[in-house]
Amino acid sequence: MRIEKFEDIIAWQKALNLTLEIYTLFDKSNDYGFKDQIQRANVSIMNNIAEGFERKSNNEFKHFLYIAKGSCGEVRSMLILAGKLNKLTEYKADELKKISLEISKMLSGLIITL
Repeated sequence: MRIEKFEDIIAWQKALNLTLEIYTLFDKSNDYGFKDQIQRANVSIMNNIAEGFERKSNNEFKHFLYIAKGSCGEVRSMLILAGKLNKLTEYKADELKKISLEISKMLSGLIITL
């Protein structure tokens, strides 16, 4: 199957869903520094996939996928911190970390394919 638009990329779809969940979970948080950091890192995953795809160059797409992978790591790091600071239950933090890791693995697969 040929991907026609970035919205067709499953990793982008999962990143969008993760971003929506993170925004919802931290919507009422008064820790604005933490909230801003985790939300921006999540948005960075999906936006870098989109931007790289739209560049229409495999090398540039790969570059942006590596950035998106880095943002996945940042999100997991923030989720670990969220669990330790009781901003999320350990269960919820682990659930979201697994999704972030899944996205990261998908990005690795895309990078190898390119």
